[in-house]
Amino acid sequence: MKVSRQGFYNYLDNLSKPYKYESLVALIRKIIAQDECNDTYGSVRIWEALLLIRDTKQPDLFVPSQPTIARIMRENGLVQKKKRGPHGLTKADKEVQKSDNLIGRDFSAEQPLKKVVKDITEVPTLDGKLYIAVVEDCFNNEILGISMDDNMRAGLCVNALTAAVLAHPGLGHSGAVAHSDRGSQYTSQNYRAVLEKFGINQSMNSAAGRCHDNAKCESLWARFKEELLYGRYVTAKMPMQDVKSLIWRYFMSYWNNRRICSVNGGLPPAEKRRRFLLAHDALSAA
Repeated sequence: MKVSRQGFYNYLDNLSKPYKYESLVALIRKIIAQDECNDTYGSVRIWEALLLIRDTKQPDLFVPSQPTIARIMRENGLVQKKKRGPHGLTKADKEVQKSDNLIGRDFSAEQPLKKVVKDITEVPTLDGKLYIAVVEDCFNNEILGISMDDNMRAGLCVNALTAAVLAHPGLGHSGAVAHSDRGSQYTSQNYRAVLEKFGINQSMNSAAGRCHDNAKCESLWARFKEELLYGRYVTAKMPMQDVKSLIWRYFMSYWNNRRICSVNGGLPPAEKRRRFLLAHDALSAA
């Protein structure tokens, strides 16, 4: 076999030794098992979740590099495969007066509640289609408000924005910009009246069909459906009320408070906002 005697005995010795990363693999499996959607975590988010555990709970935890985490996950069958993505839903109103695109595909924000994006998607249920509207903060990807109904009239979007302002009063009358596509719901007089009431500036895609102008919300829907629905729940066979509860828990509990978000530096949205406010208060007190 062209193997030296010493090399053969070294190989036998290594077989009897415990796996070097056995405890780390156990922790990775624990992270994946904590929430049902954590089984979609790739090596980057697993690495960030380990760093968060080290920074907040276990300061002595050894966390190897992200490429090493990727190799460990491959060796232990923990690599996730990408699923399919959703399609667009809202239709542009070609007749009504449009608003300017105030963000120009720049979805970054230096502080919370200054720039938000909005959109609608649909999910089939046993009782018919369920339509979902959200308001997402560009600062930390937090879902500020959500509304669900069996229709996609303007009231769906009005309710989502109203819920966002009620839960986060700082969003109103602060010069915030709210961006959406050119769907008829967002160009309606009812919706614009609510924007004016709350003192929020409206921004819209530059033209109909330009999905990249609202890419942040399109990405949100893709992640939501891939992580929660595809291959996990057949919502078309579930009562609408059960699907509503499932989606509410996903966004308002899991997404906001526990889901590792790479663009937040590996922090859940609420944790990023909390750290920002702590730093802001400390700076103000200095």
